[in-house]
Amino acid sequence: MDARVETNLEIVQSRVESHIDTLSTFTATPGHGTTRLTYSSEDLKARQYIKGKMKEYGLTVREDGFGNIFGKLEGTLKDAPSVLVGSHFDSVPNGGSYDGPAGVVAGLEVAALFAENQLKPKYPLEVIALVEEEGARFGGGLMGSRGIVGLLDEEDFKSLKDKDGIYAVEAMRKIGLDPSLPKKRDPKTMKAYLELHIEQGPILEEKGIPIGVVEAIVGLTQLEVTVKGQAGHAGTTPMDRRSDALVTAAQMIAQFPHLADTEGNGTVVTTGRLDVFPNGANVIPDKTVFTVDIRSGKEENVLNVIQKVKELAGSYSSRGIEVSVEQLLYIQPKEMNRDIVSLLKKKTSELDIPKCSINSGAGHDAMVFSDFTNVGMLFIPSKNGLSHCPEEWSDSRHIANAVQILYEAAKKLTEAE
Repeated sequence: MDARVETNLEIVQSRVESHIDTLSTFTATPGHGTTRLTYSSEDLKARQYIKGKMKEYGLTVREDGFGNIFGKLEGTLKDAPSVLVGSHFDSVPNGGSYDGPAGVVAGLEVAALFAENQLKPKYPLEVIALVEEEGARFGGGLMGSRGIVGLLDEEDFKSLKDKDGIYAVEAMRKIGLDPSLPKKRDPKTMKAYLELHIEQGPILEEKGIPIGVVEAIVGLTQLEVTVKGQAGHAGTTPMDRRSDALVTAAQMIAQFPHLADTEGNGTVVTTGRLDVFPNGANVIPDKTVFTVDIRSGKEENVLNVIQKVKELAGSYSSRGIEVSVEQLLYIQPKEMNRDIVSLLKKKTSELDIPKCSINSGAGHDAMVFSDFTNVGMLFIPSKNGLSHCPEEWSDSRHIANAVQILYEAAKKLTEAE
């Protein structure tokens, strides 16, 4: 790496640290990780910061009817499709500071380098900051990207509400967003989508490799299972007379590890959220609602587990118990665009940064965009493989390395001069 690039790297690294540190302060749980739910006051503060930086770097800023943020550097070709660079900026409850924001920050820094080097692209460059990738507030996940490409229609969006019964459109208006703005984007306006993300696993760190070029992303689905029983007094209802919704849910959930092991091929099944009603210490639960997250590199394994969960639900629908299963999300395994993968590998080699090919076990917005435009993705190491927790951490130098790669790739794709 020559001295000029090395100097740029140090400057970028410093700015990256500043961006990450600032965004991490926009949390509802200070001292206990990042909790930044979509359309919350923390979301508003983060988006104000992101939009401010976009404007500082010479981008024209807009938001769509979902609250996704776009910062555009116009190209010299009229009505040409854009090269998008970015990620999401929401979090899981008590998550980390890097899952999502690292990719948004990378996009901002690519724009900063375009501005500093006075590059004029033929095809527009757009930095994108997406909402509700995690699905932590409104369920399903990947909401911002699904909305952009039309996989979430207007009526479905209007029906979305959080666990407190607050509708998404209501929450948007509360922080000053306009849900009546255009939502779906014509795929013809997107030339490519590039995303940086932390690995969220141990492979890169264990290998001592700073960059992973993603070849494919696993398929995933999310189910919501509702178990209805009968409430009763905890002290006066005999055990053999109960229709306990929570016990039934627990019995079902306990069988999921076996379902995953039976499928093999790296199939995983997770219940990450369980709500109990009426949630009283001395009341037999009459309803439980829980999620089932299913992931595998092979679509047939995902489909098999979906069917088995439905069969399991049917087997418990008796003796005063009713079980229903709703599919919230389904995305097939996705391969990244071969030309973009080759370009990222080439630029990484030219910058003399060690790399390896890697597959993603987590879902990302890139997998949604992959059906509509050319997509490429980079991973950087996660310390101890940890993510979705306060201990989540990635080296800012690794982010800066990825910025350099994305910058060089964006120059090529936008035909910047």
